[in-house]
Amino acid sequence: MSMKSLLAEVSRLHYPRPPATPEQIAAFETRMGWKLDEDLRALYLHCNGATLFAPLPDVNYHLLPLERIERARTAILGRDDDSAGAATHYCVVDMQDGDYVLVDVAQQAGGSYPLLDAFHETYPEEAPRIAASFEEFLEKALCSGNRSFWLSSEPPEE
Repeated sequence: MSMKSLLAEVSRLHYPRPPATPEQIAAFETRMGWKLDEDLRALYLHCNGATLFAPLPDVNYHLLPLERIERARTAILGRDDDSAGAATHYCVVDMQDGDYVLVDVAQQAGGSYPLLDAFHETYPEEAPRIAASFEEFLEKALCSGNRSFWLSSEPPEE
């Protein structure tokens, strides 16, 4: 499914926020020191974050708005130093249980940042790749039945 189709589904069936402006995106990129990849740029121009399947606070997938994106080591461990994880890991999805989905802005391949699982009890020692791009992540999340698709072998609930 294309990113455009996935974002249309987010708008139709989920809980998107209003879009970010190009000026907000430029300010974010300047502040962070890295550029959004094509998939993330499309997301934020479409909606500045969203929740999937349910509104806050009863949600598993909270696609963070630009103003809430921060280094994983700060969000998870409360300190911004190299002993707490890579400086290139940024939280983009809050799973609402102390766990996050990250992008690694140092690992761009084919124009996309990979997405990693950050389990609060094992990060930074473990951060397995769960998707090669945000588009892949979003497609799997939307088909997950509100489960962490990378953790469950069970079929989604209907």
